[in-house]
Amino acid sequence: MAQRHGLGVRVKPVLLGNVFAETGGPVLAKRHPARQRYRLVELQRWRDNLGLSFHLRSRHWPFDPALADRLIIAIERSGGDALGFFARASSAFWEKQENLADEATLQRLADEEGLDGSALLAQAQSEATAETYRQNLQDAVTADVFGSPAYVLDGEVFWGQDRLGLLEEALISGRPPFRPEANGSDPP
Repeated sequence: MAQRHGLGVRVKPVLLGNVFAETGGPVLAKRHPARQRYRLVELQRWRDNLGLSFHLRSRHWPFDPALADRLIIAIERSGGDALGFFARASSAFWEKQENLADEATLQRLADEEGLDGSALLAQAQSEATAETYRQNLQDAVTADVFGSPAYVLDGEVFWGQDRLGLLEEALISGRPPFRPEANGSDPP
């Protein structure tokens, strides 16, 4: 979609648990069991709808995604294909059940993307990248992002992969971004 519209995508990883803590959303394990079950049904629907093959419960779930997230930041900073790496890493996690908290796994996945995994991992572990990771959280909260995936276009948040059609409609129309009404009333 970005290519069709001549746009770039800035990937800004955040630790979702921290986003939830800042915006009042419960982490998955604390959601009502009905919501947890519904999530599994939705995963099955999307898996079928998109013709994908992935495990609903990866053997490494939950895991600490901080290093993988910071590696994506390092890839983005280096001018590499962060979305390509994300797709490879997601496939490795959900389809092949690989451990994305493992440095060797992350380095191999980066190398397989034609990147310098070792150098990027060193950059991912730097204080500068840690600061960017912290700033991404603040940017997300400031932008009213409360979940993932979230896409922000001119300050308007589109939450969830099922909102991509609405995002494309906004791009096609060129309309100004929708904003909440300051006084809470409906627009005319």
